[in-house]
Amino acid sequence: MAAPKSKSLDVISAVIGSDDAEVKSTARALAEKLTPKDGGDFSRDIIDGVAAGADDAADRVRKTIDALLTFPFFGGEKLVWLKDANFLGDSVTGRAAAVQEALEELTALLGKGVPDGIRFLLSGSDVDKRRSFYKSLQKLCKVTVCDKLDTSKAGWEEAAMDIAKDIASACGTSIGEDALELLAIRTGGDRRTIQSEIEKLSLYLGEDKRTVTRADVDLIVPMTGSAGIFELGNALAARDTKRSLDLLAQLFQDQESPIGIMLVAIVPTFRNLLAVKDLMERHKLSRPAQPFFFSKTLEKLSDEAKEHLPRKKDGTVNAYSLGIAAQQAHRYSVAELRTAQRLVLEANIALVSSAKEPKGVLQQLIVRLTVA
Repeated sequence: MAAPKSKSLDVISAVIGSDDAEVKSTARALAEKLTPKDGGDFSRDIIDGVAAGADDAADRVRKTIDALLTFPFFGGEKLVWLKDANFLGDSVTGRAAAVQEALEELTALLGKGVPDGIRFLLSGSDVDKRRSFYKSLQKLCKVTVCDKLDTSKAGWEEAAMDIAKDIASACGTSIGEDALELLAIRTGGDRRTIQSEIEKLSLYLGEDKRTVTRADVDLIVPMTGSAGIFELGNALAARDTKRSLDLLAQLFQDQESPIGIMLVAIVPTFRNLLAVKDLMERHKLSRPAQPFFFSKTLEKLSDEAKEHLPRKKDGTVNAYSLGIAAQQAHRYSVAELRTAQRLVLEANIALVSSAKEPKGVLQQLIVRLTVA
């Protein structure tokens, strides 16, 4: 008589993504939850998913299939865990026919349902989400995706702040919104770094249970090159000449590219300021208390009113960056911002086509842009 089958999403789980540390941590916690209690050594069957090549990977998948079809000793329940699989991505091993064939066999088994009493967990990083195996997983089980933030895409700061807020809450630490923004930027949205810095902040506060401030983050959390570029944009928007020049000096000390500083910090800052200043004056918009509040304001406007605003790569409006500009736009007039566009263009041309010293070009530009 065939064994009863279970297709419940509760007994088949997957934890995958590009954030290897988070994948391992989440999978480990889930494995503890899924492992039958008081089952002893026979309650968990772990197959190491770190394969040396295609044949080895296919062999590990088939060992997983055998484990799923093998009943636990003395009856009861067990967890089968294909752990840290490294052959699910777009790699030579991942594309191999032997691996794809083995994964199809595993998919077919999961689709029919695993025997009652058996639970399955898959964990792995660098998964190719275009392949049929990943698409099948989404239909067959609960998939937890732990991806690193792509800081090359506009709007990553909001997601980083959400991560920081969740970690702080789990640690019992209260962080103000301004402090969250700075923490997200200075850590580059890396979950492990955020965790470490929040722990440092908690130790710094000691018995003082007050809310972490921006000044606390500024003192305790070190600034990376990418964070410095972002903070330079904020200082320019705030029309803070001294801080802008200090940040520029730090970026040159860190050997950041002058062209990179221009294109990543200066150009988008004044482009956003002009776009938002014009929008706010034409539609009588109020200055937002926090950058992320501005998205609600934008939602109330027509598509026509927003058609000139800068966009992300996916075509949506970068509300967070525009919110930062909206907070500071009152410091500049429209005429000043139009002049700023000309000054930025002239400086950009000087950087790429003249013999002038790049640091001097950018120093002079900052002074011209920020001094009233």
